[in-house]
Amino acid sequence: MHPSSVDAPAPADPWEAFGTRLRHWRRRAGLTQARLGTEIGYDHTAISKLEHGTRRATLRLADRLDGLLSAGGDLLAACRAAEDGAPTGPPTGAPSATPAPARSPLPGGPLSGRLPQPPPPGSPLPTRLPAHGVLCPLHGAAGCAVPPPEDVAALHAAFCADPAAARGAGTDTVHALTALLAAHLRAGEDRPDPGAGAAVEHTLRALARRLAAGAADPGPALARLAAEYAHAAGGLRLQDGRSATAMACFDRALSWSGLAGDPVTQVAALGDMSTLARLEGDAASALGYAREISRAAPDRHWTGSLAQVYQARAHALAGDVEATVRHIGRAWLHLDHLDRRDESDAPWLSADSMRLRVESGAAAALRDVAAALGDRRLALHALDAARTALRLLGPQQLPATRLLFTLRIADCLLCADEPQAALALLGPALDGAAPGLPALVGHELRGVRERLAGRRGRGPELAATTRRPARLAR
Repeated sequence: MHPSSVDAPAPADPWEAFGTRLRHWRRRAGLTQARLGTEIGYDHTAISKLEHGTRRATLRLADRLDGLLSAGGDLLAACRAAEDGAPTGPPTGAPSATPAPARSPLPGGPLSGRLPQPPPPGSPLPTRLPAHGVLCPLHGAAGCAVPPPEDVAALHAAFCADPAAARGAGTDTVHALTALLAAHLRAGEDRPDPGAGAAVEHTLRALARRLAAGAADPGPALARLAAEYAHAAGGLRLQDGRSATAMACFDRALSWSGLAGDPVTQVAALGDMSTLARLEGDAASALGYAREISRAAPDRHWTGSLAQVYQARAHALAGDVEATVRHIGRAWLHLDHLDRRDESDAPWLSADSMRLRVESGAAAALRDVAAALGDRRLALHALDAARTALRLLGPQQLPATRLLFTLRIADCLLCADEPQAALALLGPALDGAAPGLPALVGHELRGVRERLAGRRGRGPELAATTRRPARLAR
C-alpha cells in the first residue's frame, strides 16, 4: 500500500483518473475504504473498485463523495471528465474482471503447544493504563484500572478461545487485553523476543476474527485495540528483521486505526512504514508515507513535527541536502509550538520526548547526507544532534536505543574524519553488546562497519574494531 500523491502522473484511463482522485481525497480525510463505505452505505470492495477504475461512479455519487471528503468539486469534475472521455465500457456497478486486491495476511497461524500464561515472564502486568506507551482504547490518556492478574488470564483465554462469544465481557476484556499488550511490549523492549511476538500475534488474530464477525459492543474500542496490537506485532517483527511481515501488520494497523479514529496509532504505523521503505532504499515510498503523517491529525504540531522528520530522512536517502535541511527546520518550528492539546493525545507526547525524536531523526538525516557528500560541516551538525538525543534519553533508559544512539555518534565522528574518537566510543559500546540485537541497531552497526572497512589501512586497531560489529550485526 502506497500513499497517493497529487503530483503523480494522471492515469490514461479516465475512470482510473477518477479513482486516483478519490483515493487522494479519502486518504487526506483520514478514512479507510471501509470507513468511507460505511458513510455512504457501500461495502469496502465497492470503494476499492471505484479507486481502481473498475467501477464507474454516477454524478450523484461523485457529488456525495465530494461533499463528504471536502474535495471542493474536484471529484465531481473528475467524474464528469470520465463520463465525457469514456462513452463505452462496463456500466456502473457491473462486475469487474479484476478482483479487489487481497488484504495483507496477518502473521502466523494456529500456535502449537500452550501459550505462555499472562503475565509474560519478567514483565508483570501493569495495575493501571496507560502503561508502556499503550493507551486504553476506552479511556485514552485519562487512565483506568486493570483487573487482577487472575482475571486478566481468564478474560484473555476466553476471548482467544471464542472471540465472538466474548461480547458480554466488555470493558474488563478491553482492559485485560490492553494490559497484556503493554506487558508483552515491555518484555520485548530491548531485543527480539519470539515469545512476546507469538503471544501478541495470537491475540491479534483473535481480535481480527472478532472484528470480522461484525460490529458489537464495544466495537470501536476493539478496532482501536486491534490497531494497537497490529502495530505492536509489526514492531516486534521489525525488531527481528522480518520487514515484509512487519509491513503487513502496519498496513492492518493503519486500516483499523483509521476506522477507529485513532491518529496516534495511524502516525506510528505510517512512521514505521516510512522506516521500512527507507531501510529497503526506497526513498520515494518513504517520502510518500512520511507525507501522510500530518494528515492523520492536521491540527496537531506533534504530527507535523514527525512528518517533517520522516520527510527529512527520506530526502537524505535521496541525497537532497536542501530538502533535508528544510524539513529539519520545519520540524523544529512545529516543536516550538507544542501545546496542551498535543500532549493530551498520548502519554509519551511531552516536549522532551518529542525533542528526543526530532534530534535523533535530524542526526540520522544529516549523517546520511554528510556521508553521501563527504561534507564535514554537515557531519558535525549531525554529531551535535546525536549527542543531544543521547543526553535526552537518560542513562537508565532503553539500553538498545542507547546503543543505537552511541553507534550513530560514532558514525558521525567517522563522517567528520575523526576515526580515533569514533574508536574510543565504539570499543566500550561493542564490548558490552550481545548478539541478537534489534534489526534497527543491526542496520546502524552495518553502516559503521562499512565506514570502518574503508579505513582498514589506517592500522590494526581499526581492523580489529571492524570485526566486532561484523559479528554483532544481524
